[in-house]
Amino acid sequence: MPCACAPWTRRSQRLSKRATEQKRGEEQRPPTQDWMVERGIGQGAPPIEVHVGGCHMAQNAHVVTREQALQALVAGVRACVHCRPDTELGILE
Repeated sequence: MPCACAPWTRRSQRLSKRATEQKRGEEQRPPTQDWMVERGIGQGAPPIEVHVGGCHMAQNAHVVTREQALQALVAGVRACVHCRPDTELGILE
């Protein structure tokens, strides 16, 4: 006759395995970039918006340095209203 605790043991093993997999996934996740500049559609399109790295609104965005993000904002490229890179960079509109 199987042990009455067997379902609890299997569930505990599944939860432990899931936690281990989640931790491994978080450790192996590539780092988010600090700054991104979104470009319009088409080859050679000008920059249209600056984002903080990892912003969910960034589409067709390219990783840039902090200095490049600052230059873009100073040059008049729009700051994303969701992630507010201008605030993160200390620039007031």
